[in-house]
Amino acid sequence: MYKNAGFIPVFLVMCCCSQFLFAQDLVKEKDIIIYQDDHFYSAFPSVVLRPDGELVVAFRRAPERRYLGEPRSNHTDPNSYLVLVRSKDNGESWTAEPELIFAHPFGGSQDPCMTQLRDGAIVCSSYGWALLRGDAAEKVPPTLRHGDFVFMGGYLVRSLDGGHSWTGPVIPPSVPGNEAKNVFREPCPAYNRGPMWEGRDGSLYWAVASQSRLEPRLTEVHLMASKDAGLSWEYRCPVARDSKVTFNETALIETRGGALVAFLRTADFDDHTAVARSTDGGNTFGPWEDAGFQGHPHCATLLPDGRILLVYGYRHALFGIRARILDADAANIAGSEEIILREDGGNSDLGYPWVTPMADGRYLVVYYFNQNDGVRHIAGTILKPR
Repeated sequence: MYKNAGFIPVFLVMCCCSQFLFAQDLVKEKDIIIYQDDHFYSAFPSVVLRPDGELVVAFRRAPERRYLGEPRSNHTDPNSYLVLVRSKDNGESWTAEPELIFAHPFGGSQDPCMTQLRDGAIVCSSYGWALLRGDAAEKVPPTLRHGDFVFMGGYLVRSLDGGHSWTGPVIPPSVPGNEAKNVFREPCPAYNRGPMWEGRDGSLYWAVASQSRLEPRLTEVHLMASKDAGLSWEYRCPVARDSKVTFNETALIETRGGALVAFLRTADFDDHTAVARSTDGGNTFGPWEDAGFQGHPHCATLLPDGRILLVYGYRHALFGIRARILDADAANIAGSEEIILREDGGNSDLGYPWVTPMADGRYLVVYYFNQNDGVRHIAGTILKPR
C-alpha cells in the first residue's frame, strides 16, 4: 500500500521537466528512507523512472544475521534475493512490502541493476553465489571463491509491465578468452554491478568484469552489446585492463557528443576512480586514465543541458555519498567540484548509489546506508535545481 500516495499526470510530468532545461546547479533538498526493516540486510539498489512517472527501486534483501544471533551480516548469503518497491509521488512515500523480482534456485543473488529502455521494457542484471559445504569450495580457484561461496556468474531478467512480472533468467555468454569456470563447471557468464546504457542506435551496452588475462588474480572490464533488448549479447572490446590494477563495477554513459564513457571501480590503486572512453560507438576504448578522486562504485545521468551528474559511494572517513557535475564531454573530471551528499555513515559498509531524474524535474539518488553500524537500509537523497 502507498502512504499519502498521489498520481502524477503525464502532461504535468512534461511541464515540470521543461522549466529546468537550463538549470545550472543542483542542491540537496533532503534525505529519505526508502526501505528499512530490522530483520533484513538491504543493500545494492538501483532505480528507474517509469514512463508514467512512477519510481521503481530494486535491491538485494537478505536476513539480518545479527538478528538471528550471528556476529554480523555478509555481502554473500545463501538466502539473498532481488526485490523492489515503488513510489507514485516523487519519492515521498514507498510501498511497504517489497515485490519479488527473482530468487536464484542455487544460491544468493546480488545487486539488481535495472535499466529502463525506451520501448518500456526493464532489463535487470544480477549475479550470484552458491554455498558449498565441506571442502568442496576449496577445490575452486580463488578468483571465483568468497569463503565457502562459489561464483555462479551473471544473469538477466526482463519485465514488460513495469516490474510486476519478470521473465528469464537470460544467461549471457562468457567473455572470450576467460578460462574461469563457475560453480556449475561451465564457462563463467558475463557479470557486473553497474548501469547499462541504451545507445542512440538502440544498442544496449554493458560493461562486464572478467578474470584478467594479464594477471589471473585481478579482474578487467570488457564491453558487451545487445541489439534485441538484452535477449542476446555479442562481445565488442576491452574497456580497461592492467597488470597491477583491478577494474570492476563499471557505469556507462553516452555523452551528448556521442562518446561512450566508462567510470570504473578499482582496487590496488588507492581506491581511485578510473575512466575510459570510446569515440567509435563502442568498437574500441582508449587507454584508461586516473579520474583523480576516490570513490566507488558510480552511476551517471545526463542533465538537460548535456552535462553529467556522477554519483558514487565514499568508503573513507567521513563515510557517505558524494557527487560531481561534469562538463558535457566529461573532459575535466579531476577539476570538477566534489559535492558531499552524506557524510554521516556509520562505517564503510554503505554506498552503491544510483541516480535518476524524477517526473517533477528533481533527481533521486538511492543507495544503501547505515548509521552507528545499525541495520543496513535503502535510503535516498533528493536534489533540486538551485
